Order: sequence, then structure tokens, then C-alpha cells
Amino acid sequence: MTALVRLRLDISYDGSDFAGWARQPNQRTVQGVIEDALARMLRLDPPPMLTVAGRTDAGVHARGQVAHLVVPVAAYSAINGTMPRRLAGLLPPDVRVWRVSIAPEGFDARFSALSRRYVYRVCDNPFGVEPLRRHDVLWHPRPLNVARMNDAARRLLGEQDFAAYCRRREGATTIRELLRYEWVRDDRDPHLALATVEADAFCHSMVRALVGALLMVGDGRREVEWPAEVLAARVRDSGVNVAAAHGLSLEEIRYPEDDALARRAQETRRVRTLNAAAAAEAAAEAAAGDGTDASSQRGTS
Repeated sequence: MTALVRLRLDISYDGSDFAGWARQPNQRTVQGVIEDALARMLRLDPPPMLTVAGRTDAGVHARGQVAHLVVPVAAYSAINGTMPRRLAGLLPPDVRVWRVSIAPEGFDARFSALSRRYVYRVCDNPFGVEPLRRHDVLWHPRPLNVARMNDAARRLLGEQDFAAYCRRREGATTIRELLRYEWVRDDRDPHLALATVEADAFCHSMVRALVGALLMVGDGRREVEWPAEVLAARVRDSGVNVAAAHGLSLEEIRYPEDDALARRAQETRRVRTLNAAAAAEAAAEAAAGDGTDASSQRGTS
């Protein structure tokens, strides 16, 4: 049998010209570009498959993405210690693999993660965004009240059913623990507001929906209580605008100590419910409705 080794990759990319992370037919994706480069470097056919911590949408950036793959020991040993440098010569300039290491026992880039931290950048300068930042900063033409936004954000923290802020996907839960959601002004640019959003995992479009809701609070179009009211309803609200992808960046994936990696992966694979009563209520609502399940893929933005 072929001996195999699991590798951890630390990755960053400018998502502007990618159709998201996940490989798709006839589309330029981050996964596809990296896997093809790895296949050339390691002389593997078919290309090795990456498992990623957070599958970002089209246009979303990353500074702290993490992925793992399994390759033959012989292929890795032949170039051990030179993979990042070799990949730099194969990858396009809008994606980089900064570090390649042998993964600790039990490591799974997706399921072992404790949390994902995103930052969303918004400029409310009435004259627009600095041209050099136009690819990673959203222009919001109305002035934003950050204090109001933080007041609203605090009401969303904790383990909740975020179905109101997620796109429905069959077979997955929308229960997430929102660990941090706060807005600050950049010290160097008073017109630049940064939202830090951290959770154990995210449903599809959840981060951008949360940002979109808070922007409406910040510019006075909605009351401070409104985002929490939307959350409590547990149904997607057409009044929530999903913020544009280009303002969002995945900044960090947190993992436990090495001896807890396997246990964390096992815990994460369990489908969560808030409690038995809430689960029964949700099932009854689904049966009375259109038959679709309020669900989403873990680790997407």
C-alpha cells in the first residue's frame, strides 16, 4: 500500500477574479488553481483534493485561509521544505500558499476548527473609496453611526438559529454560535469602518447578511432592535440586503491544541439543535410550510 501524509496549507488570495473557493466546471476558482499547481509540482494525476476551513463565495478575499490534503509520502519527501517557494512559481499573483506543514494527528482543516474570523470593510466617505482600496472596501454613501451598529450587534451574539440570515441548503443546520460581532473606525481613516465577525462556523451568505442588516441600522433606515427581531423570526427577511462580496475577507481560523483536534472534529460533525422543543417546533413549521429545510453549508460566507 502507498504510504500517505496529510499536509496543512496556509493560504491567502484576492478573490476579485475568482468564482469562489470551490472547484466548478469552466470557472476559475481558488481550489482549482491551487490543486492544479499542486498536481504539477507533485506530479500527481488526478490532482490532490483540498479540504478547506471556509468555502468563500465569489469575490470574497482571504488572508488566513487553511486547507489540508493527503498525498503520497514519496511525492512530498522529494520536495520537502521547498513547497511554498515552488508553488510561488506556479501560482498566479492573486493567490499564495505561505506555509506547508505536516498536519498533526487528528487535524481536519474544516471540522477541527474552533472558529472563523472575518473582517468586513466599509467606507462612508461621501466622495467614495480610495481607488487603491476599491477591491476590498465597500462604498456606503450614507454616514454610519458605529455606536448604533454595535448596540444592534450585541443582541445577535450567542448560539442561535441564524436561518433568517442564511441561504437555505438541504440537509444542514443553521444553528451557529456568534462569538464576536463589533464595528470600529480605522485609526488612520475616520471614514473607514471595520466589522469583525467571528463564529464557530457560518452558513452560506451569513456574514454578508449580518453586515447588510447592520448597515441599515447604522445609516438610520432601521431601528437598533430590528436585526434581533429578524433573527427571532427564523425566516429569511427580504428587507435584509446581503452586502457585496468584495468588502469581506477571511482573516483567521482558530484551532485547539493538537491533542484536542480529533475530538473537536468529532464534535463539529454532530448536527446541532438548540434544544428538543425548538427542534420539534422547527419540524412542525417545516411540515406546515413549503417542505424545504432551513439549512446551509458549514464554513461559508
